[in-house]
Amino acid sequence: MFVVRRSRMKTAQLSWSEQSGWSLPPDPLPDAGLVMVFSNDPYFRSESCFSGLRALFPEAHIVGCSSAGSVQGVEISDDGVVATAIKLERSSLRIAAVDVDAGVSACDIGEKLIAGLAAPDLRHVFVLSDGMRVNGSDLARGLNKAGVAVTGGLAGDGERFQSTWVMADAPAREGVIVAVGFYGPITVSSGCFAGWVEFGTDRIVTRSEGNVVYEIDDQPALQLYKRYLGEQADGLPYSGLRFPLSIQASKDDLPLTRTLLAVDEEANSLTFAGDVPQGYVCKLMQANLDSLIDSAGQAAESAMPDQTSRDGLCLLVSCVGRRLVMGQLIEEELDIVRERLGEGMAMTGFYSYGELAPFSGLMQCQLHNQTMTLTTLYE
Repeated sequence: MFVVRRSRMKTAQLSWSEQSGWSLPPDPLPDAGLVMVFSNDPYFRSESCFSGLRALFPEAHIVGCSSAGSVQGVEISDDGVVATAIKLERSSLRIAAVDVDAGVSACDIGEKLIAGLAAPDLRHVFVLSDGMRVNGSDLARGLNKAGVAVTGGLAGDGERFQSTWVMADAPAREGVIVAVGFYGPITVSSGCFAGWVEFGTDRIVTRSEGNVVYEIDDQPALQLYKRYLGEQADGLPYSGLRFPLSIQASKDDLPLTRTLLAVDEEANSLTFAGDVPQGYVCKLMQANLDSLIDSAGQAAESAMPDQTSRDGLCLLVSCVGRRLVMGQLIEEELDIVRERLGEGMAMTGFYSYGELAPFSGLMQCQLHNQTMTLTTLYE
């Protein structure tokens, strides 16, 4: 009797530090087909970072982005660079990249980007986008037009919010969006949960434009928000990270989470990290640390495959706002993901300025804030 052993993807993780350069595992997979790179270090933006990776992985597509914290296993790094080499044994991949054009909508850019990956055996697309120049809500709408599942995130810049960088088979640059398409016999699952707790009454967004909200229940949005925050209103907009907004088209729809980015005292307006459409139902939210950690576990359970083997890759995109709120407890959300997915799972990813993922069981990608999103890949 012959036993057929199916080959599976292989992964190898490495890191760069200013003190020691690249630290390599025993088998760094020099014939890898894909290398995912994340960093909150200025070195990521240099040509030498890309050229060093290209020398190590001459055949690979090399993609990545700047971060608000880079994930390797259950650790978060703000210094250096983390990279994961991936070798697919039975499936294949392609990448497509576009520059952000100020005269073109993010929806059109997303549609063009994903059209460049179209094929009958396309199974999943993972997207990394500039996090400062792109309307993530519009980008998601464009990406959805191909009818394939999409996950990913918007690049970060620590707590600086100045510039974000994306690497797409070339040294990292601003204003770039890259998509990785996975084809053939590969299993991809995703999960996203926020874990924030709603409070107060349901209200209606009565005047907004894109991601700027001017009135809620016909009242000036900023003044209403300040009344809810009380003494913590003195710390706006930073304190607003602790009080995101839940929005939904109707009470029958799943709610999205929106993070406050800025306030305008003169216009009495609130600017969020994604669109808040006029007419949506909204409600304030607050942090419960246990609930935030539990939500990471829920995302992991949703991203588990329907198979016995759990050797694969987990791409984790969580929010800078969660990290700022959870502080020293932040690695607990990585620990619970590891616990649920198992030791055979390689984990990498980044803390972002926005997360792209569908709700569990649905196809349509959405822009999320303050949310843990996971994408698992298996062969």
